[in-house]
Amino acid sequence: MAAKQRQKLTMETETATMDVIGEDLLHNILSRLPAESCASAACVSRSWNLIINRLLTLPNLSSALSCHPCLQGAVDEAVDKVLARPIRPQFVIASIGPSFDLQEAQCLISDRFSSDIPIITSISCGIFGQDTNTNEFEEVQWDTWEDNKAHEDLRNEDEGVLVTVGFLPGLTVDLIPLKKTRGLMTENFVRSIRERSFSRSGSSPMGILLFSDEDIDIKPVLAKLDYAFSSETAIVGDAGSKFVYQDGAAISFYNSRVSSSAAVALLFSRDTDKPPGVGETQFHVMLSTGVSPIGPKYKAVYVKAVSHDNSTRLMATTDEIDFNMDGETILDPIYDELGDHTHSRTLYVGVTKMRKCTSRHVDTNWIFMREFQMVLRGDYEYLYVHGDGIKSYDSFQFYHANSDLTRASCNNVSNNMKLLKQDLNQLTDDHSNSNGSIGMQKKSVFGGMMFACYGRGKLFFGEPNVDASPFLENFPGVTFSGTFCNGEIAHGDFSLYENGSKEHSSTRCSLHEFSTVYLVMSYTPPALPQL
Repeated sequence: MAAKQRQKLTMETETATMDVIGEDLLHNILSRLPAESCASAACVSRSWNLIINRLLTLPNLSSALSCHPCLQGAVDEAVDKVLARPIRPQFVIASIGPSFDLQEAQCLISDRFSSDIPIITSISCGIFGQDTNTNEFEEVQWDTWEDNKAHEDLRNEDEGVLVTVGFLPGLTVDLIPLKKTRGLMTENFVRSIRERSFSRSGSSPMGILLFSDEDIDIKPVLAKLDYAFSSETAIVGDAGSKFVYQDGAAISFYNSRVSSSAAVALLFSRDTDKPPGVGETQFHVMLSTGVSPIGPKYKAVYVKAVSHDNSTRLMATTDEIDFNMDGETILDPIYDELGDHTHSRTLYVGVTKMRKCTSRHVDTNWIFMREFQMVLRGDYEYLYVHGDGIKSYDSFQFYHANSDLTRASCNNVSNNMKLLKQDLNQLTDDHSNSNGSIGMQKKSVFGGMMFACYGRGKLFFGEPNVDASPFLENFPGVTFSGTFCNGEIAHGDFSLYENGSKEHSSTRCSLHEFSTVYLVMSYTPPALPQL
């Protein structure tokens, strides 16, 4: 009897407190608590618990950048900042400077989060994000160039940490590694992603964040993913880094191990078991390219992979020339057209391939693929490019970094984000029902990430934050972060590389050069109850 009286008294006290303070004001107060304090406050009373649970079901992407010269200090600053407001983390992504120890960083970061949260920590070429001390958006590009004197405007120090924590309503998050034994277990990787997503949602993934080791060729894996999943699945990431990971409970036997994997994927699937009152998260992928074609189209002949330095040597012909050209004969006119008589300009070959693709769950089909490979050199015998995968009679064209195109492409992305913003700012059902209630609430962008080529940034543009400006200008105050990469992942149809040509306009391309990939996250609240 006494217990029931105490319970009744507690409920009456809570009600009185709510009446005095007001639910809106209490919501405002609790939303300003740090994550750990908020978790404790949820145990204070039933009313506080209800408000905090509502807070924690809202979309949340929190990110912070620290350039503290000590790893412990940088991790503490960044993690304290991302946990400064209530959040229920589903995943953690961290990027660190080259001078920091990867395993130590992973341990320091994982100590601050639950062991069942997927955590990926990687070494990057630079980071973008909100500085923990100034609250200003910063672009930090580390000096990884061999010619240090030529790039004195970059940071001499290689210290820095970027931590991004996310909660995406309506989605589940899993970590899937691509294991390597004697070779890449690509089929198992794709099958694991498909089976995990279908077990979660009965459908293909909503998105995949992919990080691959810099020492492996990820292009065949991307081709398989591109074929296995439609363009509705957002696949973005960094194709050239060193990483470690901590798995969630679903794949716990890899927990906290230095990755022996070639790649690791954060898999986002629809949550069919989400509680009532939870809306939907959507992904929007945009690409700013920076390379434009130059010279005629060639066909590769006498192709041979050189395994000891991961390169390919070849000769080439054109429709107008009926003999096999060596590397010097091919390259000299290209450099002349660029006005680069020192041959210092970075060139790529964009190879168009027609390949038969197979998958256990998809019909066998022929598709056109575009792959970029860096030009290494040319001599009186061959043209040498980085990587392999080129076959005889594959078509290719040279591409070079183009500053005018790069800025124009950033402007195009900015315009696309403006259109997205206008669309999301409209009510899904902007007319009142007969009883005066509104059927749906407003959609909104709550966060974004980007993966930019390390050759871009302030070194290329002469000013910072050019790549970040499309998002920062259209969504001020919204969480945004990113890294400099050595290979930017974004799959889909990218006819923009064709320079107006309609030939192979549906050519697929998943791995880009001198580009910036944007992943924009938006949220659609659930329908309000009909009155």
